[in-house]
Amino acid sequence: MPEGEVLPPAQRPARVGRLLRGPVASFAAPKPACLWQTPQHLDAAPGGPGLSREGLDAPPVESGDDPPGHPTSGRLLEAGQALDHQPRPRLRAKKKARDRLLRLAPTHPEWVLGFQDECWWSRLAQPTLHAWTADDPLRLQELAVPKEDPDPKALACYGLLRGDTGGMLLRFVDGRPVSQVTEDFLSWVCVELAREDKKALLLVWDNASWHISARVRTWIKEHNLQAKRAGGVRVVVCQLPSKSPWLNPIEPKWMHGKRWISEPARVLTAAEIVARVCACFGCAHEPYLHTEEVS
Repeated sequence: MPEGEVLPPAQRPARVGRLLRGPVASFAAPKPACLWQTPQHLDAAPGGPGLSREGLDAPPVESGDDPPGHPTSGRLLEAGQALDHQPRPRLRAKKKARDRLLRLAPTHPEWVLGFQDECWWSRLAQPTLHAWTADDPLRLQELAVPKEDPDPKALACYGLLRGDTGGMLLRFVDGRPVSQVTEDFLSWVCVELAREDKKALLLVWDNASWHISARVRTWIKEHNLQAKRAGGVRVVVCQLPSKSPWLNPIEPKWMHGKRWISEPARVLTAAEIVARVCACFGCAHEPYLHTEEVS
């Protein structure tokens, strides 16, 4: 084509961009409105999908056992190192009082540290036992009593574990533990200790209703006043924290006793239960404590 000559529009060559915008663009799918393009960071640093980049991204942290949003335990320990000089939280006052009695009782021979509790001895329920045998395994099953059996299915018992001798003072109850029976048991214990020239009973027990009732607290107060005037054994009460049977050493004694008297072949009578319990703990069989009838 000679220089300076202009071709008509029909003979001009089509540009590449115009061809692409024409027929090719018509077949492209429309972009959904809910999709957004992933932001591309333009910092010049090594990185990519799943890789950390210098500058903008935080250093990687390994996942541990802490819940989401919870700071790592290492940071908490590191921040708490500056508080080592401060005292730890104090123990509960009731447990501290018990520990104080444990320290003071051996230094006073005329004092007796006693751990008191009640227990039900069932004639039917069997305790958990382990046995080794070459024959078929032994199995304990709950037994049944005939309808004409006059004895109760379970017997209530008051017990006191002495801290000085390790012996037990037991009294069975013709009924259930109540405040009046608790008074009778404590009165009997004080008489037994007075025969040994003891001056005080450091009584540790739980928060049962027949321990903390107004009637029992009034009886203890009046008994201590009389013991101070005429001589006798005073009662110093130490209540244990709620739901803490492990603080009372008499609790495992009950469990071992139930295993010791168990009889898998037949149902024991009430007299046999009492005789076996007294033989297990090496104490004399005392008369039953009776519950007063309310008129």
